[in-house]
Amino acid sequence: MNRIKVLVADDSAVVRRLLTSVIEADTSLEVVGVAQNGRIALQKIEQLRPDVVTLDIEMPEMDGLAALKELRRTNRSLPVIMFSTLTERGAAATLDALSFGASDYVTKPANVGSVTEAMKRVEQDLIPKIKSLCHRRVPAAAAPPPPPPLRTPVVAGPTTSTIDVIAIGSSTGGPNALASVLPALPASLRVPVVITQHMPPVFTRLLAQRLDGQVALRVREAEEGAVLQPGTVLIAPGDHHMVLRRVGTSVQVHLDQGPQVNYCRPAVDVMLDSVAQVYGGSVLTVILTGMGHDGRDGCATLRRLGANVIAQDQATSVVWGMPGAVVSAGLATHVLPLDAIGPKVAELTLTRTTPLTAGARR
Repeated sequence: MNRIKVLVADDSAVVRRLLTSVIEADTSLEVVGVAQNGRIALQKIEQLRPDVVTLDIEMPEMDGLAALKELRRTNRSLPVIMFSTLTERGAAATLDALSFGASDYVTKPANVGSVTEAMKRVEQDLIPKIKSLCHRRVPAAAAPPPPPPLRTPVVAGPTTSTIDVIAIGSSTGGPNALASVLPALPASLRVPVVITQHMPPVFTRLLAQRLDGQVALRVREAEEGAVLQPGTVLIAPGDHHMVLRRVGTSVQVHLDQGPQVNYCRPAVDVMLDSVAQVYGGSVLTVILTGMGHDGRDGCATLRRLGANVIAQDQATSVVWGMPGAVVSAGLATHVLPLDAIGPKVAELTLTRTTPLTAGARR
């Protein structure tokens, strides 16, 4: 079997052993080497030619961020998964790593109670990401299973002539994709924007803060009861589903910690289902790069109502899971490269918004 070759870089011998055990328990993967710091990792990348690297952020001599920046000077394509702590410092460093070219990240298990539970947590988070990032090398028997059928068949009519809200879903590669799409939207945007990005707590708040400093729109992590306003972007907080509700003449955010949907919380499908209930088909939905198929069923609901759906194309997606599921189901009204999505969203909202669009479609 042509197994996926993994290089593990971490200064902790315990973590290296744990990761090696978890990775090699999967017969489609093998650990071809380990490194105690970023400098050794760079040397072993040249020697061993791994298919993917796991890179700890905090290491002596050369940390993960420095190693990543050095690697990306000569190799833009090697998948790199960062390991970070679920802290504000770890979240900030992870967002830096993603902006430097990291493919994805995994947070280290904390307060899980046992080594067995820690290994299970790492296995659940890490193994699917390795396989998704190296999907062309995964043997068919080890590849992630195809998404289940749509909840109900779609008979989509023509798209609606109005757009009252923009709803965006993203996962792996999403922070950089959002940083590409949102700057194309003008400060005078006449509709609100809601986003579900698969990220844990703290990470989503820092992501919102970073995007707020990069774009003309006002970007915030969503809070309970927040009112949707034109030109404002609300990002679902980590570990909470974001649901929109009609309250009087306004549309407000409700946050809950209900069961995971598509193994995610927040889930794109939860947000999109509520968007459909509030706005009907007067919605522009954008599905960006990400693992799995979260967002596909919500797009199906919206397409039945006549909503527009933009999916990122395969060539520019870090992982063509979520947008690929939308395209494969025949739900996309537009399939575009990343750099064309922002201008298309701006064009559609400019021509199809109504003077009063902060509330639900009447």
